[in-house]
Amino acid sequence: MSKHGKRYLEAAAKIDRDKLYLPEEALKLAKETSLSRFDGTVEIHIRLGVDPRQADQMVRDVVVLPHGLGKTVRVLVFAQGDGAALARQAGADVVADDDEMITKIQGGWTDFDVAISTPDMMGKVGRLGRVLGPRGLMPNPKAGTVVPAEDLGRVVEEAKAGRVEFRLDKTSNLHVPIGKVSFEADKLYENMSALMEAVKKAKPAAAKGTYIRRVTVATTMGPGIRVDPSGSQAMEAHE
Repeated sequence: MSKHGKRYLEAAAKIDRDKLYLPEEALKLAKETSLSRFDGTVEIHIRLGVDPRQADQMVRDVVVLPHGLGKTVRVLVFAQGDGAALARQAGADVVADDDEMITKIQGGWTDFDVAISTPDMMGKVGRLGRVLGPRGLMPNPKAGTVVPAEDLGRVVEEAKAGRVEFRLDKTSNLHVPIGKVSFEADKLYENMSALMEAVKKAKPAAAKGTYIRRVTVATTMGPGIRVDPSGSQAMEAHE
């Protein structure tokens, strides 16, 4: 079994493992106990009371974080004609409007963070599933990344501003980044508030019992900090 280093143990010693922290406390402590020598990411890990094996209990949605993720997001758009022009106007980094770009991606090129498509392009985009799927880049209507041409401007702007997708994994958990360690604590709190509100709204009608069972805050390489689920559910996103 691997052993943690001295720095990790010193950071972990600052955390009461038996305590459920309020969101504000947990975020401040996460910043304090971050171990990475670079600007690490702050993540929220949420255990939900749903069964991922049941299609009617799947949790998947998107949220626009008010303060973004603290990184440059490269957006690729599959569109033609007016849609391609709208995507470029909105600031898309790459517009795939011809077979040459489709072929380039088939060859393994994925130098982008988000892929968006108009419905008429999905016939061609579907051929890229083996490249885009494993990387989580495949446009999907449920994730809000397959949209009519007239909505491309809004979706591209949201993606670049901090639009984040969350999706239940096989162990009934969500793992969602909410910003960087360098963010001020109140900005992390507002991003977390927006996320928790979106998760609550995404609750499946078929979900029974306690929906949000466990919430943990962690940074890149840092120890996890347990958050009071009731406190997390009471958070209100700031205007």
